[in-house]
Amino acid sequence: MAFAAPTRRMGGRIVTLLSKHGGTMRALFDVAKEEGGTRSFAPGVGLAAEPEFSAFYKIDAPADRLSDLAQGLREMNEVDAAYIKPAAEPAAILNSMLAAPGAPTISSPDFSPRQEYLDAAPGGVDARYAWTQKGGRGAGVRIVDVEGEWRFGHEDLAKLPLLGGTPPNDLNWRNHGTAVVGVMNAKLNKLGVTGICPKATVSTVSIFGSAPWNSATAIRLAAGKLRKGDILLIELHRPGPRYAFQNRPDQAGFIPVEWWPDDFLAVRYAVRRGVIVVAAAGNGAQDLDDPLYDANPGAPNGPFPSWWKNPLKRGVADSGAILAGAGAPPIGTFHTTNYGPDRSRLDFSNWGACVDAQGWGREVTTTGY
Repeated sequence: MAFAAPTRRMGGRIVTLLSKHGGTMRALFDVAKEEGGTRSFAPGVGLAAEPEFSAFYKIDAPADRLSDLAQGLREMNEVDAAYIKPAAEPAAILNSMLAAPGAPTISSPDFSPRQEYLDAAPGGVDARYAWTQKGGRGAGVRIVDVEGEWRFGHEDLAKLPLLGGTPPNDLNWRNHGTAVVGVMNAKLNKLGVTGICPKATVSTVSIFGSAPWNSATAIRLAAGKLRKGDILLIELHRPGPRYAFQNRPDQAGFIPVEWWPDDFLAVRYAVRRGVIVVAAAGNGAQDLDDPLYDANPGAPNGPFPSWWKNPLKRGVADSGAILAGAGAPPIGTFHTTNYGPDRSRLDFSNWGACVDAQGWGREVTTTGY
């Protein structure tokens, strides 16, 4: 995927270049009638210029032509930047699990005792106490989960409206999305698990869809569906510059999606609306304070627009999102594996000053998988 950020009106040279490489171009964000207009930043973000959503375009072309197409765009004065963005992936590191022997039960058991992350701090998030307080089960709060796919008919989940995008019918994405929503929003009943905020209203937006849809457009659309104080959850990460943006099976080098300019703008848009954005810090085993992430990437995956600064360095271009890493759970009644000191960083999780919180990264009993 190549993106161009024109600095002034585009001419016929771009059309000719696109035709040569079999490419098509569309505006990335549909901002004509959206609340908030085209401006993206409130004062004090730390950028010299104030970028506009309307300056972004998405290029679709055969994979083997993207590099030449991006280089051709960079040579044009009317283009500020053109970069190729790796595909996003679900932020998931899984245990090796086997199905239990024998035939499945007719009705699902109650697994909620295994949800020790609901227990009191420091081992859990103290959800059981929160439930005793007014509003403690999430009533009146809207949450939108931005990732790939969900099992919408799951017996332990309420109806999950799909607000945008087209799920790809992929089992890995479907399992991950289902598991994430289960942690938050599984029903109050006698089977399966119980969500941390079972009375919140959860909707979904898939990052997949027809052009120009992608993760940034999905985030912006989700933000527009939420009110001040609502929550937008981004369960994504993607390959970063550590290993030349390679999509590795072990996810080494994966970083938060907000490092890419269009995703950063979309997150900032949500934060400006008063939405609480929680995003995955990534499972790339990376020190996000490393100067590697300060550099505007070289071709073919960059350069980024001239206004770009590293959003992982707080105080420079802070998106305002809460980035969450993966921590070791304490040894409990139902799980006895020692993953390290309670709340220590798991070896696959990213870390750094921009990581604000952590959740259990292992032994999470939930829906999915």
